[in-house]
Amino acid sequence: MELELRHLRVLCAIADAGTVGRAAADLGYSQPAISTQLRRIERHFGEPLFERGATGVRLTPYGAEVVAQARDVLARADAIGRRPAAGAAATRRTLRVAATNSPVLSGTVSRFRARLPDVELSVNSVYASSRIVELLEEGALDAGIAADYPGMELRHSAAVTHRGIVTEPTFVALPSTHRLRHRSQIALADLAEDAWFLTPDDGAGWPGIFYAACEAAGFTPVTVHEFLGDQLQLQSMIADGLGVAVVQPTLRPIPHVVIKPLVGTPLWCRYVLAWRKDEVPEELAEALFQSAIAAHRELVAQSPHLRTWAARTWSVSGT
Repeated sequence: MELELRHLRVLCAIADAGTVGRAAADLGYSQPAISTQLRRIERHFGEPLFERGATGVRLTPYGAEVVAQARDVLARADAIGRRPAAGAAATRRTLRVAATNSPVLSGTVSRFRARLPDVELSVNSVYASSRIVELLEEGALDAGIAADYPGMELRHSAAVTHRGIVTEPTFVALPSTHRLRHRSQIALADLAEDAWFLTPDDGAGWPGIFYAACEAAGFTPVTVHEFLGDQLQLQSMIADGLGVAVVQPTLRPIPHVVIKPLVGTPLWCRYVLAWRKDEVPEELAEALFQSAIAAHRELVAQSPHLRTWAARTWSVSGT
């Protein structure tokens, strides 16, 4: 078989969808047709690109390399023949985007640039979701990736609109020497005596929802370290046994750190894309949204602890 662009699109669609059936629907083909195509592609590469499971598929390490290169090839192919009109450089659109502490930012930016290479992105890190809303209302931003929580949805004026990117559970990071390290899930109450690392007030409900969950579990944290900084530094402190932390479920643990789901999933977080309706055309907002969705799917594909939790918690249709 000679590898073609359509084969690369099939691989990327399967990686984004997480199941062959969903990828087939996205591409407008039958599931058997895409399954046959995938087998031919894997024969071409000489080894499996996806691991099959009861809830879908996930990339093998080699598959992740192939798909990353496929995305680059497809982006370059889509850009062939595009060139700005005379004088376009002077009028090139710059989209001002801010993002809270979310791992989807990098993948969103790279995918958006591949989709729309003629649109510049100016990206700022703004931790507080409430501040992102304020900057949008003031016209200092065009779009932002913010966070909110169930029952505490993002509030803004009619000048701003938003769409939910993903609602995901909150997990806990422990040192690999922790007394509960062998449990598949951790009860929040069992961490009552541990020291906690917590990010500060985000203006959208955090850390209030954490303290409310602790109260519901029957305790008040004894020691709390407020920390907002590099994730690697946070994990290094956890690895050294200085405390535990609630974390995003797609976080990649470093050596000597383990990430576990919480029993009953008492904490959830939703990431949303918000934008000014009068400043961001529909096609740009859609490109940002789809880029964020694809970025999160790839993070899930690379997160075995999240996929294991999802396999136990959700049906195939729910994933």
